[in-house]
Amino acid sequence: MRTRITDLIGVRYPVVQTGMGWVSGPELTAATANAGGLGILASGTLSLAEMLAGIHAIKERTDAPFGVNLVGTAPDVEERAKALISEKVLVASFALAPQQRVFGLLKDAGITVIPSIGARRHAEKVAAWGADAVLVQGGEGGGHTGKVPTSLLLPQVVDAVDIPVIAAGGFFDGRGLVAALAYGADAIAMGTRFLLTSDSTVPRRVKQAYLDAGVEGTVVTDLIDGVPQRVLRTPMVERLTAEGGQSPRALARSVRSAVALKQAVGSSWPEIVRQGIAMRKQRELSWRQLLMAANTPMMIRTGMVEGRVDVGSLASGQVAGLIDELPSCAELIERIMAEAEKTLARLGSLGGNA
Repeated sequence: MRTRITDLIGVRYPVVQTGMGWVSGPELTAATANAGGLGILASGTLSLAEMLAGIHAIKERTDAPFGVNLVGTAPDVEERAKALISEKVLVASFALAPQQRVFGLLKDAGITVIPSIGARRHAEKVAAWGADAVLVQGGEGGGHTGKVPTSLLLPQVVDAVDIPVIAAGGFFDGRGLVAALAYGADAIAMGTRFLLTSDSTVPRRVKQAYLDAGVEGTVVTDLIDGVPQRVLRTPMVERLTAEGGQSPRALARSVRSAVALKQAVGSSWPEIVRQGIAMRKQRELSWRQLLMAANTPMMIRTGMVEGRVDVGSLASGQVAGLIDELPSCAELIERIMAEAEKTLARLGSLGGNA
């Protein structure tokens, strides 16, 4: 199946594995790439040295194209962009759009730039900057998300920009791929579905929490870091709801998370302050929300890495309620493409009978 995305990047299939902090490591990224999709290494929770080590580990596992996800507001984002250039990484994706000069730096080096957005106006902005494609996540998606569902946001963005569009939020099978293509997208991106594969290094007990969730097993809350995000309904989330996000206990937890995050990514306090100010401006955060923002990566680490589902945060798309097994990335993508072809054939027969 050829689309503008497969032609742009050089992958076999229009299927993207999103860059999930503490989840999308070298193993999952390389497995996706070897299966014919676009694997993306999440680097927002890695130091620069760890990011480089991750890139090298992927190269040892695959010769296929892959990408690296960067945080646009990170104090060292320009240094990381230069590292991607020196390592000849083919795709740079962004959780938050960087300054325009970073776009230009990457594009001048021939790297494909794909920012993630949650609103039409953001898609129009990055398209004007020269983004090669855009990843659009609807409200069904996991982690930080908006209120507009994919079925409404996707056609809105497709009609607004003339660059390839990748659809995210609620996708898990071949029928969804065909639906996205019908809306005008050029590929689908999946996070939760790739998290729930045998190639994912997330602990089994964490995966089981996802498999046990129903379609109403997620909730959108701003009590974790002050910004709405979709997570599994876990005991920790229920406790946060009970205590409220503005309690002294919640703010104290945020300070501890900020200290731990500083140590994890190797940033200095001045760098963290600069990043915080940039995040506050771009996301229009209050100072309380900004203080809470460090909670997300550290609480996700507690859940995803340490496997403590009782106290960690488990970002999840609603689609978790429709998943009940753990295939390999190769099995998953082969199944998606086979189902997509059957769906297209069925739709073609309907047209033939008209």
